[in-house]
Amino acid sequence: GIPRSKEILVLLDDQMATELTITAPDDFHLHVRDGPMLSAVMPHTSRLFRRAIIMPNLVPPVSSIDMANSYKERITAALPAGAKFQPLMTLYLTKETTPEVIKQASAAGITAVKWYPAGATTNSQFGVKETELNNLFPTFRAMAEVGMPLLCHGETTDPDADMFDREAMWVKTVL
Repeated sequence: GIPRSKEILVLLDDQMATELTITAPDDFHLHVRDGPMLSAVMPHTSRLFRRAIIMPNLVPPVSSIDMANSYKERITAALPAGAKFQPLMTLYLTKETTPEVIKQASAAGITAVKWYPAGATTNSQFGVKETELNNLFPTFRAMAEVGMPLLCHGETTDPDADMFDREAMWVKTVL
């Protein structure tokens, strides 16, 4: 399994905790990109974090197990000697993400699937439109069955939405 970060809780006289020390923090949303940017980012990231959920919105997107494994190899190759960093890999949700892909990804150690609404953010052109999510319910069911989280980029692509209200509108209309 995945080693968990150690947490130390200091209790005084059986009262509520007064201090929490996270000795090996995790980053639950990390873009390390690829190529020279990846090489520049990983030494800093591995110094500060023990694990991170790696965002898959590259070009092309990390949408298959082979792509995720290849990306993980590039990430670990960019780590300094002796680094104890663990990349937690995700798949980019596309219309082609099937229940079988999810089952295989879970067996291969993929941590989660990331949904980017098509056109919402950097490299989201490969994503699934908000109006097409119903087509992926079998995929979501498979994710629930294997305990794989769906990580959502919560931002509407409604052209009438003010750019500063896109996240709030997504919560009201999609979530």
